[in-house]
Amino acid sequence: MFEETTESVGAGMRDFIENIAKHLVDKPDEVNVTEIDGERTIVYELRVGQGDLGKVIGKRGQTAKSIRILLAAASAKRGKRAVLEILE
Repeated sequence: MFEETTESVGAGMRDFIENIAKHLVDKPDEVNVTEIDGERTIVYELRVGQGDLGKVIGKRGQTAKSIRILLAAASAKRGKRAVLEILE
């Protein structure tokens, strides 16, 4: 049976966030996701190009909220808490 390591889980989540963000913004080359791994929490810092912050956050924060919900659900299955910080 296939068993995921912590590294592959983190890389998969990072790629997931990056893929979503790249499809939302005007400057996909400027999207960067950094992973900060703690003991029980993983923080993902999403950086986007100038002027693209609103596209990732969405109206009244709905897009960012949706990404965070998917991230939380996927990370909960793996026993770690995930937090998304969106930076410009």
